[in-house]
Amino acid sequence: MDGQESVRRADIDRIIEPLKANMPEAGDLGFEAIKQLGNPVPLLVQNGGKDHLQLWLEPFGQDYWLEPGESVYVTSYGTWNDHPFETIRETDCLTVWATSWFATVSDLDGNEFPPGRGEGASRPSPE
Repeated sequence: MDGQESVRRADIDRIIEPLKANMPEAGDLGFEAIKQLGNPVPLLVQNGGKDHLQLWLEPFGQDYWLEPGESVYVTSYGTWNDHPFETIRETDCLTVWATSWFATVSDLDGNEFPPGRGEGASRPSPE
């Protein structure tokens, strides 16, 4: 294994370690099972705009639609390396990557916020 390959392998291991640590504890990918992992770290996401905001939750590719003025919590559970979230903002879309591999989206009262919400919302056209 050359030096560059060792660096790539170390990067991959850093990303995969939280999955290996959290997966046996989660049992399944349901809302309640993920919450049982403990160590919750919430991230408030607010749509302060005038249009619908698409929220992508990665690494599982779940999409949520927030109406103008709507807020949710994205909460990471379990263990992670360095930081619990990474975010990427694009036009009318916010991607939140839970580096623990396990996260939930809930309303401000702690109830599950269903993916795909806002089916009637006008979606941005592909650029």
